[in-house]
Amino acid sequence: MSMDRTSQNIIYHRHQYQLYSGNSFVMASSTPSKHTGDSSVVSLLEFLDLSQLNCLNESSQHTLKSITGSKSRNASSEYLLSDADEQLLLNIPFNQAVRIHSILFQTSNESQAPHIVKIFANRPSIGFEDVEDAEEPDVAQALTLSKEEVLEGKPVSLRFVRFQHVNSLHIFVALNHGRTDETRIDCIDIFGFPVETTKDLSGLRNQDD
Repeated sequence: MSMDRTSQNIIYHRHQYQLYSGNSFVMASSTPSKHTGDSSVVSLLEFLDLSQLNCLNESSQHTLKSITGSKSRNASSEYLLSDADEQLLLNIPFNQAVRIHSILFQTSNESQAPHIVKIFANRPSIGFEDVEDAEEPDVAQALTLSKEEVLEGKPVSLRFVRFQHVNSLHIFVALNHGRTDETRIDCIDIFGFPVETTKDLSGLRNQDD
């Protein structure tokens, strides 16, 4: 039996996680993202902390973990689907601080495709009551996704200055394109680079100077 969103919020708050900010250096993939056209950014899915990742108002049969568990862009038949209504709140923690350049959503169903989205950073105890009426600057960035962007899986650039040291990303899907009761996301990808990688490369440049 599906839980209502209030119950989900209570359970989520009881299991608030402590953000990890380790000092160990983890090298990003040397292969640039094929989707952004920018050779300096990589997919950040490999840096997800899956043990803390969750989504409020997701269907128990179609979860966020089902499309991110491989830590790579989902190519399976799995998808994320909302439960009680069209809204979703994706809570995506990383195992180290990252800088985020752009984000990608893709779905195969036009009417269920995400349309109005609000993105927050570093808000580990966030719930629906915190996001529904939130506006900038509390919202790091609000997006209005076009049908083309979500059906073709095109990366959407973010305001890079607002995502310079991100330990967790929180994505509120407020509306879908068809104003239907279910929102569907077949895959999500996040592009950028780890903060530690940036520091390491900066040190190398200083040595060269």
